[in-house]
Order: sequence, then structure tokens, then C-alpha cells
Amino acid sequence: MSSERVPVELCKGINGLEKVVLREVRGSSAELYLYGGHVTSWKNDHGEELLFVSSKAIFKPPKAIRGGIPICFPQFGNQGSLEPHGFARNRFWSIDADPPPFPTNSSSRAFIDLILKPSEEDMKIWPYSYEFRLRVALGPGGDLMLTSRIRNTSTEGKLLTFTFAYHTYFSVSDISEVRVEGLETLDYLDNLQNKERFTEQGDAITFESEVDKIYVSTPTKIAILDHEKKRTFVIRKDGLPDAVVWNPWDKKAKAMADFGDDEYKHMLCVEAAAVEKPITLKPGEEWRGRQELSAVPSSYCSGQLDPQKVLNF
Repeated sequence: MSSERVPVELCKGINGLEKVVLREVRGSSAELYLYGGHVTSWKNDHGEELLFVSSKAIFKPPKAIRGGIPICFPQFGNQGSLEPHGFARNRFWSIDADPPPFPTNSSSRAFIDLILKPSEEDMKIWPYSYEFRLRVALGPGGDLMLTSRIRNTSTEGKLLTFTFAYHTYFSVSDISEVRVEGLETLDYLDNLQNKERFTEQGDAITFESEVDKIYVSTPTKIAILDHEKKRTFVIRKDGLPDAVVWNPWDKKAKAMADFGDDEYKHMLCVEAAAVEKPITLKPGEEWRGRQELSAVPSSYCSGQLDPQKVLNF
């Protein structure tokens, strides 16, 4: 059997960091680093890369990897006393050889289970006990599924409170040709205006300047339409009521050392999240947050997506 067909392979990635390669029988693939439990690649069965990773990304601890799917836990952004987006994305995760039972409707063998527990050092900066289990799976059709299960393992009766996001960077042909559907008329908190609350207009969202918004009470499906590539990403999510939309645009891009000056044109973050209302778990309780990503050809009629084909199928 050629290595190309092995569904799960552990190997060395950039700078010798350990990574896992998942391969589906029809040709799609995904890669994730144990550093950060961080998905850095998702390719369709034509070998086209669907996630954006900066050409200047620094694959060197303690810096988080710029692009792919960083996991923001236990704090999203600067909403707390920890470093921005928490510390899960710059810790080394372990492969979970014996995860608890996992109800799944996928027959795919291309999956991996990782686990993160707090170290003694972590307990000094955030004194809470938890087990964070992450399953990354490739479905038979090339869909990418991430399921997080976070359990409060406190033996002292302590509540566990956190915010969370899958900070997914999608690869797009040209940000000015992209639109997002599914967030129309919803309320959002604008991070560029001190988290002031606004209501989105009724049209699909398009991009012509920096955007950093937290949409609240969002639907379980959101679509990203890439007009030039005639490709639509569909995000399906569960347990994650919010959706963060972010593009740094030119000035912020130039200010980031690990981000190319013009790379903002080729990426868009749409992040399944639980941010506005933090999750609180009693000892022994478990929370689950799941996102499933798929990429489908889009059909256009006078610039409009056929919604039957994406948001309702």
C-alpha cells in the first residue's frame, strides 16, 4: 500500500514539529500540527488548498501559527486577563490513544484524536482543571470536521468558564470578489468600535475595508461565496452560537510581522465561536463545539447564489 493511501500518518513538519496527515480515499487531505492542535492544510480531491496559511507564518514556539485553524481557548481575543486568544494554540497537544466513546455518523478512517490538559505552568496563569479533547476528521466527500469536547475536571468544586473559537482562515481568490451569506439582519459587536452593538443590513456581506465583527445568535449554516473561483465554502456548526468575521486589510497586514503585506486579499476568517456569552461548566460537566467545513461548486444567476444548493441542502 503506498503511503499516499494511508488514512493517518504521523510525520515531521516545518522546523521538525510533529504533524499528522489525514488522507481520504478519493484524494482529499488535511494536515495538523500537535503544536496548537492546529490544522494547517485542507485540500480537496483535486489537491487545491482550501485554507490560508501566511507565507510568513512562524512555525516556532511560542508563536502561534498564522493561518489554518487556530483554536482560541480559554479566551477569545482580549476578553480576559490571558494573552489574546488564550494559550491552547501555542501548547503542545498529545495524541489521545483511548478517547471516550464518540458518536459519529462518518465511516471515514481519516481522523485523529488529540488531548490537551493544563501543565503546572498553565495552572499558575489560569488555575482551572480541564480536559480538552479534539477530533479532526475528513469525511468521505472531503468535508473537514472539528469536534471539541471540554470537560471540567475540578475536584475542588470550581466552575470552569471560557470563551472559544475556531479561528478558521479560508483561502479566497480576491477578497473584493467574496461575499458571506447567512448573517444578514443579525446583530454584531464591532471590535473596531469598542464592541458597540449594531445590526447588519439585509444584503450579503461584502468587503472593501478592514472588518472585525462578532455576529451573535447566528444560524447553524453560513456560506462564503468566492465569485472568481466559483467555489462556496459552507460552515455548519453546533454549540457555537456566534460567528466572527475578520480581515485585517492593508494597514494591519503591514503591521504584522508574520503576515505578508498583500496577503489580506487572499484570506477571510469566518470563525465559529462562543464569545458573547461565555460557557460555564460545573465539575464533571462537558461542553461540545463542532464545525464542519465543505467546499462546493457555486452556481450563479445574475450574481446570486442559488440558496437551495447551499443553505438548504
